[in-house]
Amino acid sequence: MNTTPHSQARSQARSTARLAAVQALYQQQMEATPLAQLLDEFHQHRLGREVDDEDHEGEVFADAEVDFFDDLVRGVDARRDEIDTALTARLSDGWTLTRLDKTMLQILRAGAYELIARADVPAAAAINEYVDVAKAFFDDREAKFVNGILDALAKEVRS
Repeated sequence: MNTTPHSQARSQARSTARLAAVQALYQQQMEATPLAQLLDEFHQHRLGREVDDEDHEGEVFADAEVDFFDDLVRGVDARRDEIDTALTARLSDGWTLTRLDKTMLQILRAGAYELIARADVPAAAAINEYVDVAKAFFDDREAKFVNGILDALAKEVRS
């Protein structure tokens, strides 16, 4: 595949948007932040801003594709029941979404939304992106879990 600087920049902007969307969804779950306020806060203070933790001091987040970020956050919010039903069906017997780590749940929700609602994004690309997001927070075991759940969902919704 021949990638141009433009397509690489767009890919990076979408990767950044996915990570930010997971963070926004996590914040929404933990703090019950209203959607409009949440989006505004991320637009004003998080997307394309300098990182301020000591491990990455001075680094700047790559610019996120803001429309894509907004679609992910709004889409998960609007379709949460449908997404949660689809995810629950793929968990092992006896497991519920409430047993999952809260960050893990948001990764799966965002990935599921993208597979269900964003046919413009190839399934393999979406799955790989959320596996990468999982690796930012968890070990390989959890990343493989994300891969397994999203792959199973993709086989059904993208057939």
